[in-house]
This record gives sequence, C-alpha cells and structure tokens, in this order.
Amino acid sequence: MRHGNKGNKLSRTASHRRALLMNLGCQLITHKRITTTLAKAKALRVYIEPLITKTKNTTSKEAIMHNHRIVFSYLSDKAAVKELFTVVAPKVAARPGGYTRIIKLGARTGDNAEIAMIELVDFNEIYGKGLATTAEPAKKTRRAGGAKKKVAETEVEATTSEATTNEATDTPTEEKA
Repeated sequence: MRHGNKGNKLSRTASHRRALLMNLGCQLITHKRITTTLAKAKALRVYIEPLITKTKNTTSKEAIMHNHRIVFSYLSDKAAVKELFTVVAPKVAARPGGYTRIIKLGARTGDNAEIAMIELVDFNEIYGKGLATTAEPAKKTRRAGGAKKKVAETEVEATTSEATTNEATDTPTEEKA
C-alpha cells in the first residue's frame, strides 16, 4: 500500500529522480521556460516552488546564507543559485506563491506522451504584466453604479475646458488688433 507516499516516482530510482529534478530545476531557473513531459513538469513544480520561496527570506545575513546553502543542496549549480537569488528573487518578492505556470502543448509524435511547457510566471511577456515592475498599484476592476455619472462629469469638464481655452485664445488676438 502507498500510505502517505505522495509524488510521482517517474519510473526512476530515487537518485536518478533527484538528479533529473535537479537538472530540470537548474534549466528552468537559467532559461525561465522549458519544455518537458507533463508528469515531469508537475513533479518539477513541487520541487522548485519551495526553493523559490526560500529566496524571499531576507531577514538577516545568517538567514540568507543558510537559505543559499539549502538551495545549493537541492540544485548543485552555482550559476543557477546565483541567478535564483539575484534575478528571480526580486521579481517574485511580492508574489505570495504560484511562481510557475504549466501549459499543455499536446502529444509527442513518437510515443504520444503529453508535452507541457513550464515557465516562471513573472518572466513571461505574453501573459499578465510580463516584465513590468511590481511596485505599480493594481487597478480596481469593480465598477458598480457610478460609471454613468463619471462619464457625464467628464463630458461637462471637457466642454468647460474647451470654452475656457477658446476664451483664452480669443483675448490675446483682440489685444493685438
């Protein structure tokens, strides 16, 4: 029985699975987007999101160094860890979770395996804000009741501003004549 055994084994031994997820994680951090099978993408999401969360704890220098060591034990690639802490961490600082997105791409032609693209959400220019800064306040999308009044007020303001500009342009021409 599989009591309490979560996670997909991916038909690999524990050491092979750990090496696979380590390599996929390093490639995801380096390239921000990779294409793999759906099962590997789902297993990678579970593997990489806690590591990204560890980059956000910047309370003290000791905590930062401790998190660097923990993440390095999971990735074992100095360049990927540096990229994670210097480039990815500031981008995801305001995000409470859900750092990756999985997009299904269809079936592979050779063996009909489900192919998916896994990417870091904050590094996509197509969906959402893309590379925009997170310091901008989000727009309020709620529009209940007052929309007609605001439109009428803006039309009144526009006509009054046109009238004042016409008066302002008329007075100098009269002074010249």
